[in-house]
Amino acid sequence: MPDLTSPYHRLAPFIQEYIYSQGWADLRPVQVEACRVLFETDTHLLIAAGTASGKTEAAFLPVLTLLHDRPPSSVGALYIGPIKALINDQFDRLTDLLKQADIPVWAWHGDVVQSHKNKLLKHPRGILQITPESLESLLINKHNELERLFGELRFVIIDEIHAFIGSDRGAQILCQLSRLAQLTQNHPRRIGLSATLGDYGMAEDWLRSGTQRSVTTPHLPAAPRTIQLALEHFYTSSLTVRAKGDTRDAAFNPYQRHLFEQSQSRKCLIFANGRTETETVIASLRQIAQAKGFPDVYHVHHGSIAAPLREAAENAMRDPTSPTVTAATVTFEMGIDLGQLDRVIQLEAPPSVASFLQRLGRSGRRGSPADMRFVCAEDKPTGGESLPELIPWQLLQCIAVIQLYLEEKWIEPIAPLHYPFSLLYQQTMSTLVALGELSPAALAQQVLTLPPFRSISQDDFRQVLRHWIELDHIQRTKENGLIVGMTAERIVKNFKFYAIFPDNEEYAVWSDGVELGTVVVPPAIGDRLALAGRVWEVTEVNNRRKVLQVKPAIGTSTVSWRGSSGNIHTRVLERMRQALLEDTDYLYLQPGAKARLAAARQLAQKEGFESSRLFPLEGNACCILPWAGTIAVRTLERFLRLHCREALKIKGVVGRSPYFLVVNMGKCNTVSLYHEIKSIGSRRLTADELLGEEEVPKLQKYDEFIPSDLLRRAFAADQLDIEDLGRTVSDW
Repeated sequence: MPDLTSPYHRLAPFIQEYIYSQGWADLRPVQVEACRVLFETDTHLLIAAGTASGKTEAAFLPVLTLLHDRPPSSVGALYIGPIKALINDQFDRLTDLLKQADIPVWAWHGDVVQSHKNKLLKHPRGILQITPESLESLLINKHNELERLFGELRFVIIDEIHAFIGSDRGAQILCQLSRLAQLTQNHPRRIGLSATLGDYGMAEDWLRSGTQRSVTTPHLPAAPRTIQLALEHFYTSSLTVRAKGDTRDAAFNPYQRHLFEQSQSRKCLIFANGRTETETVIASLRQIAQAKGFPDVYHVHHGSIAAPLREAAENAMRDPTSPTVTAATVTFEMGIDLGQLDRVIQLEAPPSVASFLQRLGRSGRRGSPADMRFVCAEDKPTGGESLPELIPWQLLQCIAVIQLYLEEKWIEPIAPLHYPFSLLYQQTMSTLVALGELSPAALAQQVLTLPPFRSISQDDFRQVLRHWIELDHIQRTKENGLIVGMTAERIVKNFKFYAIFPDNEEYAVWSDGVELGTVVVPPAIGDRLALAGRVWEVTEVNNRRKVLQVKPAIGTSTVSWRGSSGNIHTRVLERMRQALLEDTDYLYLQPGAKARLAAARQLAQKEGFESSRLFPLEGNACCILPWAGTIAVRTLERFLRLHCREALKIKGVVGRSPYFLVVNMGKCNTVSLYHEIKSIGSRRLTADELLGEEEVPKLQKYDEFIPSDLLRRAFAADQLDIEDLGRTVSDW
């Protein structure tokens, strides 16, 4: 007789029927545990399990059952996703699951037509899938309808929460949920989903922020997994000349030919760390395929590609009947279902261990091994390189990222922001637009009680309010209330206000009536740009309409996207140094990578990397190899520039963070510089002393509206770390 108390038998009948029709043998362990927590407790739930472990179903199967058993009179579950493509993917999956149920699913973001949104507004029920930006728009523009829309909201599901924790965008979500709870007096349970969390405690603290509930995180045994890894290295020249019609392998750039061979006749996803790299690699592979007579199966997927072309890439990757090769940025790192992939290729080092795990998890589904190939390339040396330019940084970072996971299962912890003043501006203005006139005390009560602002004092808030009144971003009324000022109205009425990340002025790119995507910095007529995996020549620039007209071109792009790789953790740099100093033979190294690492180890032994961090260079310069993370090296660079310039008479500091710094020594010697750096741990420096007297770092979207002293404090707290630097130099 079946156990009617088992998780499966507690699920709604339509879900049991769906499970049977899909041929599932049983619920997965993570799904069993999620059912137990949601059916038997009243806590929040953190589902931390590997890619393709069934996390999405673990959240939705019990949630849908509870909504089915006791239907709410409003939207019952709110799903917040980081990107529109993930929401679209989850929408399709849920729609299929709910064919036999009376629970509607609504997708809501910038690409969804208004008529679809109006249906939800007219009859609010079911599940709403939304981005943080669209949720901000609802809080402002549908304020009077929020009680009707979310009065009986039971669950909030936040997908890929590792992408939100520690960021302004994640803090924005916490503000939104708290504001919604203040208005409706309803406190739904939260469910966080992630495949890559290094610190469960920090994630639990984030998930419960602003609520009274505890968080339950089921701890499941790691499922056995087979991983196939390979790491290859190439020296490349900037130009490969091929005679027309020459299809010999030797006629192609060896690096590009390797990528072609590794992806040929496969369902393959190529990850690059920037949009320029995705465009370049696909344009190169397409040219090789065309020269060799192979079909064009190549696509590009990133945020600047037009939506129809992104969807074409997604559909091609899901099609099991033909090989497809797509190069992508972080847009395919999220949990979009791409079906069964044969291989993942990573160009250069992934930005973090967490990113490596996300990307590795895109292959190896349905019981097959996870197959990931790393490929690093350096310019061919000319003989004039300085010491730091002889170190294969990307190769070492690949090894470090791989080894930290294989040896320790280590993933970067995520540091929360202490002073998100840019977000404070947005949420203050958003609150005033939504609620209308408020007294200063009432506004402070509304805003400062939001979880991300717990470090911001009443005095800080009074200061920013006075500043915004002076700027005419806030106005006082005759009744001494506060409203949005005339200057700020132009900002808050623009749809770009809903996003907390900086917006860029984009130019739409068209060719023969087809939109290809967008670029931020408009090129000049005659320039070549890579977009959608092809090279185009600009034929017309319309600055008024922000439109470029292009035509197909031959050759390489002359225009690049600008971007940032983010912060690299100190632990990664320490493991890179270890890779140089140890003699371990990493089994995944291919011939080129093995030879390059051997040469780097010989260099490290010759130069004495084990015993020193400072190395004299030609031209009275000194190279510092800190082997520390981005924030620590940023702190060291500022210490050298602001405290050592006068004391030691050094002339300047340049470098490539976080890998190395080069000091123009002036009248200083290496011994004096070493002792000055070593003294950091014993000095009573404050981070604020590492900013120039007139320096006001403006890094976030609305920093230009924040008082200078508060911006300096935020930079010192969130962008510098004297303690971490002190720990680092104590080992020198």
